[in-house]
Amino acid sequence: MRHLKKRRKFGRKKDQRKALLKALVNNLVLKEKIKTTEAKAKETSKIIEKFITKAKKNNLTAKRFLTRYLSQKVVKKLIEEIAPRYKERNGGYTRIIKLGLRKSDGAKMAIIELIK
Repeated sequence: MRHLKKRRKFGRKKDQRKALLKALVNNLVLKEKIKTTEAKAKETSKIIEKFITKAKKNNLTAKRFLTRYLSQKVVKKLIEEIAPRYKERNGGYTRIIKLGLRKSDGAKMAIIELIK
């Protein structure tokens, strides 16, 4: 039973799901706007919000934590460019815009972007 389990599984095993979300977070940080399914966007939003909050501290512990999950280039952009943008903001760094259904399989599509 999945009582009190809030994460989505996406029909994948744990390592595949982790790799998928890691790739989505990396691309979102680099491009600042990506198009994906609504469910993937919601999960990505949860993760990126925590990473940006951690990056706002800009100390050695935060850098080590982020390098465990993200590439070096992404961590650098996150700490130097993105985190200072949100210094005065207490959360709500992403926006999800719903697009409608995908033609091929009817999946709900969305755009997730970092708020300027």
